[in-house]
Amino acid sequence: MNLTTKKKGVSLFHKTTELAKKTLVFDFEGTLLRSNSLFPYFMLVAFEAGGLLRSLILFLSYPLVWLVGEEQLGLEIMVFLCFFGIRKSTFRIGSAVLPKFFLEDIGWEGFEAVMCCERKVASSKLPRVMVEGFLKDYLGVDAVVARDLKTFNGYFLGLFEENKVNKTTLSYEGKAKDGNRNTIGIRGSHIEHIDKELFSHFKDVYLMLSSEERRNWHVLPREKYPKPLIFHDGRLAFRPTLASSLAFFMWLPFALFLAIFRFIVGTSLPFNVSAPILAFSGTKTTLSKPSNVSLIHNKEDQKGMLYVCNHRTLLDPLYIAYVLNKPLSAVTYSLSRFNELVSPIKTIRLTRDREKDREAMGKLLKLGSLVVCPEGTTCREPYLLRYSPLFAELTDDIVPVAVDVKVNMFYGTTATGYKCFDPFFHFLNPNPTYIIKFLERLPQSETCLGGGKSRIEVANFVQNKIGNALGFACTSLTRKDKYLVLADNEGFHDQKPGSSYHNCQ
Repeated sequence: MNLTTKKKGVSLFHKTTELAKKTLVFDFEGTLLRSNSLFPYFMLVAFEAGGLLRSLILFLSYPLVWLVGEEQLGLEIMVFLCFFGIRKSTFRIGSAVLPKFFLEDIGWEGFEAVMCCERKVASSKLPRVMVEGFLKDYLGVDAVVARDLKTFNGYFLGLFEENKVNKTTLSYEGKAKDGNRNTIGIRGSHIEHIDKELFSHFKDVYLMLSSEERRNWHVLPREKYPKPLIFHDGRLAFRPTLASSLAFFMWLPFALFLAIFRFIVGTSLPFNVSAPILAFSGTKTTLSKPSNVSLIHNKEDQKGMLYVCNHRTLLDPLYIAYVLNKPLSAVTYSLSRFNELVSPIKTIRLTRDREKDREAMGKLLKLGSLVVCPEGTTCREPYLLRYSPLFAELTDDIVPVAVDVKVNMFYGTTATGYKCFDPFFHFLNPNPTYIIKFLERLPQSETCLGGGKSRIEVANFVQNKIGNALGFACTSLTRKDKYLVLADNEGFHDQKPGSSYHNCQ
């Protein structure tokens, strides 16, 4: 990493031991991000917060932005198009959507240089509402120097506030003026819009590499993330660069027709008829099961079999029934009335009352086989949330099922959007892929009824077994944790966020 000092010509990479107790002031875009265009982040804001029409307007306006440059006027144009008329109280894109894409754009070399310092102050030309949550939650930045947006009656006006230097910035400037050698700076190529004097006082100021050199940086590995990326929201599953956005808008008209076709075929035709049609339309399903174990030995075994799977989308039970080629029942904690009506398999809505839910699931098991997703909510990343142990009390005929979903354009799940559209968004993808792995039936010694195990022990055993099959990490996070992070509530009503990340035992 060839970061050179403005005055001494020393490599910052080789001074990491000396920098451990220093305070670093750095330019976020010029120090950490590999790309030099901010268009993808504004496109994410436009689509996720404003909808398809707003994102199309931003895309069509980009030639003008490119002509005037993204530094000043072009930046203000994108801010206006993305934020004008957006309600401030409901805007959570900066903490729920953008962190995933920021982390995937961070260069490993710049990240190492920044994280070696004890205290960090970041400046950004992006609006504060877009970057502050990520910089503080994921990078542990102590303060963020960025411009706020003007509001009126609770709505963004799409205009920057006048430049204001907060007390935190003034304190660091004061230290620099006094010659405090514990404060240093890494300056990018774009800092004048925040405070021209911010970096001029530092005796140690390091210049970042050019955008061409930063593009050659290595991508920050997931295992190096300062905080695990477990939860994120938003519909777009790809980074909307200018080229990928063009492909997106070209694909969308055909995708709408294709999604409607897939939805009608999947919900109205028998499994053996719809399967080849859906496969021909581009959907893919990969099935694997133990070679030495038959899932269903005889007709008598078809009743009372409990299939326990992790939860990726609302379609999980449907795909399991599809690959087994037999009718199943499914229970769910949250399902829109529309999806419940059009579902080709029987679905029962759980009440979160333990005794009532246990009774309802017991009745379904007496009538036939049942699919349950004990995570209680979906998770997109390679992690498993805590399993509710209720299923372990019902039967000792338990078959774990590992499920994974691969998409390249849209996510078929949401925490803050309209859940009734989840299956539709899944089918909008060109080649949505479901991976289903049936694992060996639980041995009697690992069940409550046959082996005397506690319901929590059984739930953890199944979770670990599915996690190992998928290569996912097990956590003790719950639905409550997910919604506190993404929606600032518990899925029912507003509450202050406060979740923790740790592995379950």
